[in-house]
Amino acid sequence: MKGLPRSLARAQLSSIMNTSIRVKDLTVSVADGAPGFGTAVLAGLPQGNILYLGAVSYLQFTTADADITATFDGDYAIGTIPTANNSLADAGDADIVPSTAFGAATAKVSPVIRGASTDALGGLIIDNTAGTLELNLNVLIDDAAISGAADFTVQGSVHIAYVLLGDD
Repeated sequence: MKGLPRSLARAQLSSIMNTSIRVKDLTVSVADGAPGFGTAVLAGLPQGNILYLGAVSYLQFTTADADITATFDGDYAIGTIPTANNSLADAGDADIVPSTAFGAATAKVSPVIRGASTDALGGLIIDNTAGTLELNLNVLIDDAAISGAADFTVQGSVHIAYVLLGDD
C-alpha cells in the first residue's frame, strides 16, 4: 500500500469530535426588558482544554404566552456562559454561535433559524479544566414583541466540532 491510501490509513482523524445535540421541548424563560432576555442549558462541555473548531445550529422557537406578539422577533446565540442581561455582547455569551436574528414569527412560531460560527470564532481554546462550562442558549426578544415575562419552547439541533487537548 503506497501513497494516499497509506496516508489515510495512518491518519488520526478520530481526535476530532463531532457532537450533535438534539433540542426537544427545551424551555427558555424570558424576562421582560428592553429587549427581553433568557437562557437555558443545552449540554455540558467535556472537561479539559477544548480546541473549538465550529458549530451550526437549527432552532425553532414557539410560545403560547399572551405577553408575546404573534409575530415576535429576536436573536439567539450559544455561549459558554449564560447571559445575565439584555445583551449578547459579554464575553462568553456568544462564543460558540454568534448572535443570530430570528426573522419574524408567524402565529407565535419562528421560522427554523440557522446559526453558524464564523472564522473568527473557530480555533478558540476553551479552558474547561474545572469541568464547569456548558453550552448555553441565550435568547433576546425584541422590546416591541414582549410585554411581560414569557416562556418559549425550543426544538432543533446543534452540531459542534472540537478537539479535546487534555486536562491539567
